[in-house]
Amino acid sequence: MRTGAEPLELTVIVPHYGDPAPAAALVAQLRTQRPAERHPLPSHEIVVVDDRSPRPFDAPGATGDAAPVRVVRRERNGGFGAAVNTGAEAARGELLLVLNSDLSIEPDFVARFVGEARPWLPAVVSPHVEETRGRSGWAGRHFPRTRHYAVEWLAPLARWRHLPGLHEAVGHDTRAVEGAVVTVDWVAGAAMLLPREALLRVGGIDEGYRMYVEEVDLQRRLRERGLPAVYLGTVRVEHVGGGSSDDERRRRWLVAARLRYARKWDEGPLRQRLALTAATLVNLAANLPRRALGRDVDPLATARFELDLIWGGDRGDRPPAATRADRPGSTEHETGAPGTGHATGAHDADAPPADAEAGR
Repeated sequence: MRTGAEPLELTVIVPHYGDPAPAAALVAQLRTQRPAERHPLPSHEIVVVDDRSPRPFDAPGATGDAAPVRVVRRERNGGFGAAVNTGAEAARGELLLVLNSDLSIEPDFVARFVGEARPWLPAVVSPHVEETRGRSGWAGRHFPRTRHYAVEWLAPLARWRHLPGLHEAVGHDTRAVEGAVVTVDWVAGAAMLLPREALLRVGGIDEGYRMYVEEVDLQRRLRERGLPAVYLGTVRVEHVGGGSSDDERRRRWLVAARLRYARKWDEGPLRQRLALTAATLVNLAANLPRRALGRDVDPLATARFELDLIWGGDRGDRPPAATRADRPGSTEHETGAPGTGHATGAHDADAPPADAEAGR
């Protein structure tokens, strides 16, 4: 529920589930943001959406001039999309800045990012996302196609995942490098700025996705209404965390989300399954001689697992980031003084990708 207080320029939304330490670290960085050299700090608020976490997020108390923090607690777990939608409904800002809880930002990030993004608005804008060991998170991407997934599935290509041609082949827009500013098909949801009104106008993020791909779906709907996606490589964030669930479950959710997207956008889910099955046979043929050479790989077990991912259907336990079509109510807790203010290429040699979507 949106409050009736004075509107702000910006609401920063931080979805939270699991260990509260990463979210607390990010919120601490957000509360002490300062103006940039050429850009003022926009009037803003910080909204943490606690997605029925088993380890709740406790809002920090008021500290000097630090920005206030509102915690919106969902009554049921709903996942990334539901958390963002809940935050957007409660937001007072005209712009929304959605940040993964496991990001690290510079002291003038908010001012610089919003200031440099303004000439492109209305749009969905992402900064450069840097993963661990200095790797690019490839925040700018092409709309997914079956050929991207098939190439990504091919384990023998893992050794060449650093080559630009392979990045393009799996859907990364290789123009989107640090320092560049380009329009792309879609940007990663780890850090994205967009108008609140535009998000609400298209009905928010589709909560039917269990995990992954929801930001692709959203930006495709926004593109139909004329909003571009912009990669703003002159500003960066660091993605310091990782997934909260084991790799096998994450792979299942990823494949399920991609098939759902294919059904929704008439991209041929059967064609996708057949292409991945062909890639699995290539992986099997590559793993057999590796096993003969003494490598620690079970070619048949790996192939069975991959085929189960492809054809096994939408099975398994609901994940912590599971999504639901309905959006339950929430309660708010406010502290502080009022004021203003995923794998990046081909996967490991023995298995399909654990997290090919950025920023989760």
